[in-house]
Amino acid sequence: MMSEAADPIRYARSGDVHLAYSVVGSGPVDLVLVEGYLTHLDIMWENPGYRRWVRRLASFSRVVRFDKRGMGLSDRVQVGTLEERMDDVRAVMDAAGVQRAVLLGNSEGAPMSLLFAATYPERTVALILVGAEVREQISADWPWGSWSREQFETSLATLVDDWGTVGLPAERYAPSLTAADAARDDAWSQRLVRESASPGEAIAFKRMGFDIDVRDVVSNVHVPTLVLHRSGDRVCHVEQGRFLARSLPQVTYRELPGDDHIPWMNPARSEEIAAEIQEFLTGTREPSEPDRMLATVMFSDIVDSTVLLEELGDARFHELLERHYAAVRRQLRRFRGREIDTAGDGYLATFDGPARAIRCAQAIVDQVSGLGVRIRLGLHIGEVDVVGEKVAGIAIHTAARVAALSGPGQILVTSTVRDIVAGSGIMFHDRGNHTLKGISGQWQLFAVEHAG
Repeated sequence: MMSEAADPIRYARSGDVHLAYSVVGSGPVDLVLVEGYLTHLDIMWENPGYRRWVRRLASFSRVVRFDKRGMGLSDRVQVGTLEERMDDVRAVMDAAGVQRAVLLGNSEGAPMSLLFAATYPERTVALILVGAEVREQISADWPWGSWSREQFETSLATLVDDWGTVGLPAERYAPSLTAADAARDDAWSQRLVRESASPGEAIAFKRMGFDIDVRDVVSNVHVPTLVLHRSGDRVCHVEQGRFLARSLPQVTYRELPGDDHIPWMNPARSEEIAAEIQEFLTGTREPSEPDRMLATVMFSDIVDSTVLLEELGDARFHELLERHYAAVRRQLRRFRGREIDTAGDGYLATFDGPARAIRCAQAIVDQVSGLGVRIRLGLHIGEVDVVGEKVAGIAIHTAARVAALSGPGQILVTSTVRDIVAGSGIMFHDRGNHTLKGISGQWQLFAVEHAG
């Protein structure tokens, strides 16, 4: 469920095909995102990592994102040739009022972006290729593809049976994710798979992509190009990026450590790529050293949310989630809390004081109980890294682990929080020492006494 409203969806017309697009930001340069494989503007926007990524790019550009023909919110027609897809990009640019743009081609979006830049240099300011695919098929003169013909056909044979029940496997697309984040994104990516295309549409698109080979096009791209590729990319071999570095006439090549393919699923990794893009386009980048500050971190989630979903159904459950979010936000405003993120039914916020955080948590428990929702909350105080709107650090993970040990309607805090609010009148019950998954040491936890 979207935690924030997505930017308005509009439609461009390319011949008889209607293409969904959206514009984010108002920076001095227009940046058109040409995504890989499956797209759905609304569902992609639900992913916190994707939202952060787009808004980070929008901090120095005007970002135009769109659903390719045959997918997502665009007309569900045949996928089309590279030529037709180039026409689609021009149509989206025209509808968005873009005369010249930077094209950012990711994965399968790279071949079309290369062809567009070579064909329409007058409409291309620059080209950015992230985890770029040049040719997917393995052959004697191209051993760096993803599949042999036989492997590819075998994969298609199982696609229909698995469609919509299997997402984009994190171990292949974003191996750097923690197990918890990978599990969260897996449920989301299953929806993305189901809603982006039908199995037949996906097979047609994959067949089209498998047969593309733009090696002969590369030397004809005469616009400044930034190529970003991770050395251990498990989808597009790094040698594809190195080929582009050797072959493009005006190229800046950055080979980055790591093995993620999707650039935005891990916030720390996406910031690294966004900073490279910003420097390439503007000549400057955000300070690499994050601000560090002490903050009280509050993490909450709904108890037995899966049971609720089954009882209420999608529509009523999502309506309940929105009412839950609204209740939490009212209390955050009241107690000077800062919303950081939502993921599924979870909520992450920070405060500049632990007593205010506890008072806010108590008010939230009261508010949401009236909705028929039971939540559990965990609080911890510690140093966090702040980069733009993002917060990171071990304190975030600690609060989440504490919340996981909390019971329905319970507010559980670390001893650090309890010690700092001494004299506040807030009462606690000792819940003993615990091991927090993935965090070293023993942690003494306390339940906040709450009369309701």
